[in-house]
Amino acid sequence: MGRARIDRPQKLSDKLLKIRQSLGLSQNGLIAALGLLDLLTQAEISAFEQGKRVPPLIVLLHYARAFKVHVDDLIDDEIDLGPVKT
Repeated sequence: MGRARIDRPQKLSDKLLKIRQSLGLSQNGLIAALGLLDLLTQAEISAFEQGKRVPPLIVLLHYARAFKVHVDDLIDDEIDLGPVKT
């Protein structure tokens, strides 16, 4: 049995990068702001922002809560992020 293909949101990586850059955070600063120092590395954030990896659901939830957006806003390619709030 093979693994089923998983559709990835095409704009997710751009949205995650936009959030971080609009807040003026480094990748390590983002990890701290998300409260995930023990869970994520800078290399993982880089992979998320380059579209090489999709963040785990719990990480997306932390992004959404920390930056006051809905998880739908992150994963739905038809939704553009407005100004990022802190």
